[in-house]
Amino acid sequence: MQLLLPQAETAATLLRAKKYKIAIAESSTGGLISSALLAMPGASDYFLGGCVVYTAQSREIFLGLTSADLTGMRPSTEAYALFAARRVRERFGSDWGLAETGAAGPTGNRYGDAAGHSCIALVGPVERAITIETGETDRAANMLAFSAGALRLIAEVLG
Repeated sequence: MQLLLPQAETAATLLRAKKYKIAIAESSTGGLISSALLAMPGASDYFLGGCVVYTAQSREIFLGLTSADLTGMRPSTEAYALFAARRVRERFGSDWGLAETGAAGPTGNRYGDAAGHSCIALVGPVERAITIETGETDRAANMLAFSAGALRLIAEVLG
């Protein structure tokens, strides 16, 4: 996690300066995005909450999304990441919602995406989604790369 702290500090500084609150729904990062943001002093100024949405059950419990809600959409896409970011923002009443979904590895996911694939979305007054393809099968390295990408996205959009 140490590698994420510089990006987390930048994101936290921007969130705090603009008095924004954020909520996070992450999947293949396993809580690293939230952990990095919470590692910054004063995190309660901007961090409302987060959840690891790793299964259909957790998606329903944390985001209130059922399979019927996802008709015509599959996880691990920018469209799904935007949908989840909107939902976490709505459920927490935050200024910003961030969602991450992907395949950390060492194999791909059941949707056909290779290891090293992640889609990340940030939703607030503007919406932005990105896809990261590391081409790597190293699970831990991919989790860090996806988390760093999410933190950079916050800084790019808010900066």
